[in-house]
Amino acid sequence: MAYRVRIMPRAERDLADIYAYVQARRSDAARAWYVGLKDSIRSLCNSPSRCAVTPENDRLRHLLYGHKPHIYRVIYRILERPKHVEVLHIRHGAMDELGKTEI
Repeated sequence: MAYRVRIMPRAERDLADIYAYVQARRSDAARAWYVGLKDSIRSLCNSPSRCAVTPENDRLRHLLYGHKPHIYRVIYRILERPKHVEVLHIRHGAMDELGKTEI
């Protein structure tokens, strides 16, 4: 049975920020990359357990999207009872556990 993917408010803001940052409105390549990110998030409905557990919290998982050095982490949790995947946060892979950019 497929899971329902819910993008939580924080992750919605993250997506809006990423859209602006990559300038998806001005570039076909950036728009294609952004659409690919959203498609990857939607793909969690089929097999959300395929992604690794996060180092920050063993109840969360993360989907990695992109290629070095432009990898983004889609952090989510799986709720088995209602068969939901809640996307909590989307951030650049170079951000450490506290949300600060690594040097």
